[in-house]
Amino acid sequence: MMKHISSKKRKFLKTHPWLNDFTVNTETLPHQIWLLLGEAQSKCEHIAGVPLNPELAQQLYRVYLAKGALATTAIEGNTLTEDDAIRELDGLLELPPSKEYLGTEIANIVSAYKQIRDEIFSGKFRFNVNKLKNFNKEILANLPLKDDVIPGLIREYSIGVGTYRAVPAEDCEYLLKEFCKWLNQSLEMIEKNENKIVYSIIISIASHLYFVWIHPFGDGNGRTARLIELSILLNANIPAPASHLLSNHYNETRTEYYRQLDLAGNTRGQKNDFLKYAVQGFVDQLKIQINFIKNFQWKISWEGYIHDLFKNKIKLPEIRQRQLSIDLSRHGEEIEISKLHLITPRIAVQYANKQRRTILRDIDILKKMKLVRDGDKPGTVFTNKEFILAFLPPRKSDNKT
Repeated sequence: MMKHISSKKRKFLKTHPWLNDFTVNTETLPHQIWLLLGEAQSKCEHIAGVPLNPELAQQLYRVYLAKGALATTAIEGNTLTEDDAIRELDGLLELPPSKEYLGTEIANIVSAYKQIRDEIFSGKFRFNVNKLKNFNKEILANLPLKDDVIPGLIREYSIGVGTYRAVPAEDCEYLLKEFCKWLNQSLEMIEKNENKIVYSIIISIASHLYFVWIHPFGDGNGRTARLIELSILLNANIPAPASHLLSNHYNETRTEYYRQLDLAGNTRGQKNDFLKYAVQGFVDQLKIQINFIKNFQWKISWEGYIHDLFKNKIKLPEIRQRQLSIDLSRHGEEIEISKLHLITPRIAVQYANKQRRTILRDIDILKKMKLVRDGDKPGTVFTNKEFILAFLPPRKSDNKT
């Protein structure tokens, strides 16, 4: 049991005095950060307002949950791929015994995320020290750990990361209580603010910094900090796929992430550089996500257009031509006509007993329907998916005259 120590006598006041007051002074934020925050809010609202069919919504959810879970573990050294993470999500990943812990790391993050999501969606979400301990316990469950690391228990020894030394162990519990008070006050403020997305981004990133400065656990502090960050974003109604994007950014710029954390920790509580780095990355990731959504919608629209063109066409050659057009669009690259019959198993079956002139005739028909065009290289073809972009309103840049 930790003895009660007056806040005036605590060691952290000498070693980490900036932690005596959990605040974010938004008046000191450079205008560049405000511009980025406005862009981030606009893009989050864009994603939230896009009508998605169930197929796209589910794929978007799965892909970015897998990306986020992999990213936050990859920062700590997980070497699995995105495909591995998706298979783990689906319960299909098989790993040799020596690598099973890598799958467990991802499964732990996914489990913690789902608990957070369910709590947020079921009612008011608030922080407390036990919740943070449970985050850490869930993250480290069933993983090989050092002897002095107990999941969910606050460390009783000094710890450092790089050149940064964390707060004295005896102050961790006290600081976590103060941290949770600040978080909950911030959540109340965010929920009442019309610019809740902007302020949730600021608070989530600042909370990340404050938590890693305290560094209360023997392991898993970075992953716990990123779960706190994600919780704040989700609680502000930022779309679930977008809530994982900060972790993606940190992972894709891992060296800079650690440099920025080290810089913030050794400049006695300066947050602006890390905020700018994080918000810029968040905006960049949102652009990628919007493009992902756009491309998927494009695919759905294109395949719908193909089905409309072949509506009521039930002859075997027509069915074959429709399937060829769809499979070529999914292939995504130009392909030699001589190899076209091998593009997918079902197309291979369709042309198994056909002569070359059959596929050439089918290609010619699809060209006349403007579903296929010649590729850039001689003897190749490519889906003409760009054709449906002609249905969009003309833009000034489209005028070549």
